[in-house]
Amino acid sequence: MNVFSILREAWFFYSNNLRTIIPLCLPLIVLESCVRLLIEHSLGKNALPAQELLTGILFYPLYIGSLILYLDARTRGHDPGVRQVWARMLPLWPALAVLAALATLLIVLGASLFVLPALWVMVKIAFAEYLLVLRGMSPLQALKESFAQTRGYFLPILGCMMAVLLPVWLLEIGLASQLWGEENPPAGLAILVDGVVGLFQLLATVVVFRCYMLSSTPALDERS
Repeated sequence: MNVFSILREAWFFYSNNLRTIIPLCLPLIVLESCVRLLIEHSLGKNALPAQELLTGILFYPLYIGSLILYLDARTRGHDPGVRQVWARMLPLWPALAVLAALATLLIVLGASLFVLPALWVMVKIAFAEYLLVLRGMSPLQALKESFAQTRGYFLPILGCMMAVLLPVWLLEIGLASQLWGEENPPAGLAILVDGVVGLFQLLATVVVFRCYMLSSTPALDERS
C-alpha cells in the first residue's frame, strides 16, 4: 500500500462523485445534527453522553452504509440513484447499528487505557463496516475478520486515516472556537458546521475503502 497513491485516488473519486455523495449522505448528517441539538435543547446540561452516542449509532450506519454501497457500485461500473442505494441500505441498518455500538465500545475501552490503544483499535476494526455491508458478515464476524485482514497493513492504514481525520478534527475545533467560543452556538450555524465537517469526514470512508480493496486483492488472487 502506498499512502500517497491511496489518498490521491480517494480524493479523485470523492471530488468527482461529490454531486451524488451530497444528496446521498448530507440529509442524514443534517438530520443527525438536528436530533442531537433537539436532545441538548430539551435536556440541557442533564443530557447524558450516552444519549449523544445513541443518536450517532442511529444515524451513522445509514449514511456510512449508503456510501459504502455507492463506492462498491461505482467500482463495478454502476451508477445507482440515491433512492436505490437507500433501499439497499435499510435492511442492513440493524446489523450496522450493532456493529457501530460494538466498535464504539472497543474504541472507548482502548481510549480508557491511552490514546495509542484507541488508535490501534480504530485501525484494526477499520474494515468491519465494509465486510458487513459487502460480504454479508455478522457484526462479530466482521470485527474478527477485520482484525485478520488489517494484519501487515497497520501503518499504511493509520497513515491514511490520520491524513484525513486530523485536518477534519482541527477544522471542527477551529470552526467551533472561532464562531462561538464557549457560548451555545445558534442552531442553524451548528447544523451548518456539522454538515461541513460530516461531509469532509466521509473522505475517510473513501480512503479506507481503497485500503480495504487493496488488502482484499491478494486474498482474492489466492482463491482464484
